Amino acid sequence: MLDGIRRHLAVLGLTYTREHLEAHLAWARNEQPAPSTFLERLLGEEAAHKLAQRVERRILQSGLPERKTLEAFDWAFQPGLSKPLVLELAQLDFVRQAEDLVITGKSGTGKSHLLQALALRGCQQQLSVRYAKCVDLLDDLYAGIGDGTYLQRRRRWIAPQLLVIDDVGLGQVKKRDDEPTPAHTLYSLLDKRHGRTATAVSSNIRLGAWGRYLGDATLATAILDRLAMRSIRIDIDGPSYRQKLARDRAQQRGAKLPDDDDPRPVADEAAP
Repeated sequence: MLDGIRRHLAVLGLTYTREHLEAHLAWARNEQPAPSTFLERLLGEEAAHKLAQRVERRILQSGLPERKTLEAFDWAFQPGLSKPLVLELAQLDFVRQAEDLVITGKSGTGKSHLLQALALRGCQQQLSVRYAKCVDLLDDLYAGIGDGTYLQRRRRWIAPQLLVIDDVGLGQVKKRDDEPTPAHTLYSLLDKRHGRTATAVSSNIRLGAWGRYLGDATLATAILDRLAMRSIRIDIDGPSYRQKLARDRAQQRGAKLPDDDDPRPVADEAAP
């Protein structure tokens, strides 16, 4: 009978070992639970295991470089950032309503941490999520222009319920006379997603500087118009957390870093 039960469970996609199933039956003999309690225990454990596997698969497929969490964010370091607003965003209703999110601020203020934490929450809630640095996303689409897979690649970026485009303005984007501008490529993608799915973007340059960065002021304006129409906007006007960490490390070594506006690289400043 036990083998028969295992075969039935296998057909249903439940993969209990004989020993595991016997342990559940032994517990039932000892505790004499109600039938519904026994079934909840038996099926609940397997359901939790399968859910964890699905979440892990979504995280791996999302492209997240790290598993940042909101619990690990240093809220005290950015007192100007509204914690209640971010926690409300973490419910991901904006994703389900196909709204967009734009986070701006200088480098090191926590923009990427917040976006990665929201993307992780999305995976945990079993939403389809993709994360990429802006330059990497554009490089992928440009590669499709070269090898004839552009439309397929673009469809993969259009499909997720939440697309995170991090660090607009950071890194060198390709600008070739014989190919579409980065602005054209990004506009084409966001236009297909607009009003249908949610896009979260971070930028460490002023929105007015997107035209120069992406190579076309008119299309950059069109991109921003679409983002503004259905977007939640957050500007983090605070200090750089990476600078803080660099200063802490320097102090531990007995060194002193100059002010933030010193033009020298932090790496050189931090050397003992």
